Amino acid sequence: MIDRVLLLGRTTRNLRASQVLHRVRLRAQRWPPSRPVASTLLGARPPRPATVPGWPGSFTTLDAEIGDAFPSAEENARGMFAFLHDRRDLGWPVDWNAPGASRLWAYHLHYMEWAWSFAAAPDRHWGREAFAGLWQSWVAAASFGRGDPWSPYVASLRAWALCGTYDALVAGSGLQPAVDSSLALHARFLRWHVEHDVGGNHLVKNLKALVGLGVFLGDDRLLAVAGRELERQIGVQVLADGGHYERSPSYHCQVLGDFVDVAGLLAAAGRPAVPGLARAIDSMRTWLGLMLMPDGDVPLFNDCVLVGPSRLAALRPGPAATDRLTVLPASGYVVVRPDERLHLVADVGDPCPPDLPAHAHADCLSFELAADGRRVVVDAGTSTYEAGVRRAHERSTAAHNTVTVDGADQTEVWGVFRAARLARGRLERAEDDGQVVTVVASHDGYRRLPGAPRHRRTFRVATQVEITDEIAGEGSHRVESRVRFAAPGLGKAMWSGPANLQVSEDVASYATGFGVIHDGPVAAAAWQGTLPVTIGLEVHVR
Repeated sequence: MIDRVLLLGRTTRNLRASQVLHRVRLRAQRWPPSRPVASTLLGARPPRPATVPGWPGSFTTLDAEIGDAFPSAEENARGMFAFLHDRRDLGWPVDWNAPGASRLWAYHLHYMEWAWSFAAAPDRHWGREAFAGLWQSWVAAASFGRGDPWSPYVASLRAWALCGTYDALVAGSGLQPAVDSSLALHARFLRWHVEHDVGGNHLVKNLKALVGLGVFLGDDRLLAVAGRELERQIGVQVLADGGHYERSPSYHCQVLGDFVDVAGLLAAAGRPAVPGLARAIDSMRTWLGLMLMPDGDVPLFNDCVLVGPSRLAALRPGPAATDRLTVLPASGYVVVRPDERLHLVADVGDPCPPDLPAHAHADCLSFELAADGRRVVVDAGTSTYEAGVRRAHERSTAAHNTVTVDGADQTEVWGVFRAARLARGRLERAEDDGQVVTVVASHDGYRRLPGAPRHRRTFRVATQVEITDEIAGEGSHRVESRVRFAAPGLGKAMWSGPANLQVSEDVASYATGFGVIHDGPVAAAAWQGTLPVTIGLEVHVR
């Protein structure tokens, strides 16, 4: 119990006071009034008048462009849903509690993004009727303000999907009065439940939904409030190099997509642009292009999954990295391309913002490597957000291509989305002499251990990759270094160091998406002794 209290203390000291206050406020508001009471207390407006056009017909959201990303409308109409590579029969009427499903799966169910597949159905009449049946079933089951269906993040995605599919599925039907009232209620609910306590991509989703609802309802005040906060968040969430401040490439894509949608909707509606938004979109597209691996998808640092070609194409990333050395200092990444064959991306910065560790991994100085367009050295990735052994492992230092000391994590990650003491990454040097690209970086994540170990890693990249790990400090420690390969036969790790260095090989799993798990070889070297120690590693690709 004492250890738990101390861990919570180390975690909460990273938070801003305003985050704590907002969390208390939001928890106090999450009591379950009935819909009529809620409409009065939240100040919900009556259904939109017929003169309000909703969204302009000239606007196409990214969701509508990427129809293949959503489940089958025919299966959904029968109560069969597939998210996160997990297909489940919820019966009819649908059991919206989704028994046995992960919480993230249930979130996807309540996002209602599956409505896009009904909107795109060739038989327009069938699509409207089938959606109406699901909507009425959901309304009967999802009590206002209660549980995951009314998490602000979930409600934000649902509001955007309903606005976007309204003309195709609702307008002019018997469902219209109920959906009009529900969207007005969503607007008032989200206005009072903006996730300032969480921030990051959650807050962007809230503001995007409020912009969408503001345009839909013709609510100038709501638009002004959301626009002002979004302008402020651009300065917080988009770093100087264009990266999103959560340091996850796939969440970077998500936030970029949200910004693109907001800018497109406001322009199509003839509304004023959010100051700084166009510039942020350009810088985020540039960052994304520089970070893409040769296979055209993102490297899997922190909580991250492969984004997929259709989504990436819709985001219009900037040109790929062509220089031998590209440094993205604010987000803490370095891209090395010494020739047409090798492509290395290294994580040399902080794992996350101090006040938002939800998607951080303990992965300082880890790297991914591709050769001849194919990934050779890979990150363990992210396969689940469910509490348990797998989630804990995927966030751990041991799951990444870097060094552990005494089996500890550099950043004290715990729970599903929490972290206490954070490693601080530092890029010390990055240079290219025309023959070899050299990158030197360090972190202090093990300073809490006896003897205060400090890890410095030097990458030398030419026709092969040479890595030198220096562990400074005092006392006796166990040091382990690991390299995870995507498949057998792609590469080989060759170690050098003290005489008692023990080298081993094993097979372990890694993920490229939620529920998408592969097996690959893992090479490791372990040493026990008195610091300091230096361990060399050569990664040979085939």
